[in-house]
Amino acid sequence: MNKVTVSAPGKLMLFGEHAVVYNHPCLVTAVDQRIRLTSEALESPNFELEASDVNVTDYKKSISDLGKGDIPKGAQFVEIAVKNIYKKFGLNKGLRIKTSSEFSSKFGFGSSSASTVCMVKALSELFDLKLSNKEIFDLSYKTVLDIQGKGSGFDVAAATYGGTLYFLTGGKKIEPLNIKDLPLVVGYSGIKADSVTLINNVKGKFADNQERLEEIYDVIENIVEEAKVQILARNWKEVGKLMTENQKLLSELGVSIEKLDDMIGGAIKVGAYGAKLSGAGGGDCMIVLAQKDKTQAVKKATEEAGGEVIDVSTNAEGVRIEK
Repeated sequence: MNKVTVSAPGKLMLFGEHAVVYNHPCLVTAVDQRIRLTSEALESPNFELEASDVNVTDYKKSISDLGKGDIPKGAQFVEIAVKNIYKKFGLNKGLRIKTSSEFSSKFGFGSSSASTVCMVKALSELFDLKLSNKEIFDLSYKTVLDIQGKGSGFDVAAATYGGTLYFLTGGKKIEPLNIKDLPLVVGYSGIKADSVTLINNVKGKFADNQERLEEIYDVIENIVEEAKVQILARNWKEVGKLMTENQKLLSELGVSIEKLDDMIGGAIKVGAYGAKLSGAGGGDCMIVLAQKDKTQAVKKATEEAGGEVIDVSTNAEGVRIEK
């Protein structure tokens, strides 16, 4: 095979953010907005990348220079993924890569992880490496850690496996939940947030009160376990209550902001089952669980609070080859 196109989904955290970084479980769902990546083997020993969505065009270097020098932010995840796999499997062929995204990286849907998973899957196909999903996860997660230094890997798992997952830090447990749909409304705050900064902020805030931080994470874990049961039972009213409980704890961690609070409060006021921020906080998205006849009112309330309703479907398929 000389050329392959793959795609992987973005993600939305349902329950368990922040706690998941410290060996607690979370629930995450894949969303149907996807990253596409086309990879082509070259005769020349060069690495070429076109990723106009993240302002990388005409990027070219020798395969022997992978991972060296000044790597543009938008090229890091793809380039380090290639470097890691080439090293592991003793590959040296030239590559031309083109990526495109159905969603903006500003939404916090996990575009870096999705592009990393795409790259690993594409190389598995291109060079007949026959990597399993767990191997794709492990190689992609290693790449993310090489670049960011920290992260739990839930976004890598969502991109790899798709669906809705019960996930434990580092992929120690990746359990797909057998559900058809999740009646979610997603609102974007208009504020781009940086996960690593927020994780460090929480650490700093609770530096002198480690005991309370651990208590919060334990309660979040209990919420995750109960939410898993209620999601499988399709008891959306109960799931909504758990969302609101989880949100209170995230507020105590200091990662919610006024804009998100306004959006969440507005949704609850018009009769949603529950709502919370999704992801690291500081901005990005909120998610709302509401019965069908309340969906329009929730969307209106989100916009009135200054949010932008994002049209996504959840429980999407994981990384796949595109014909």
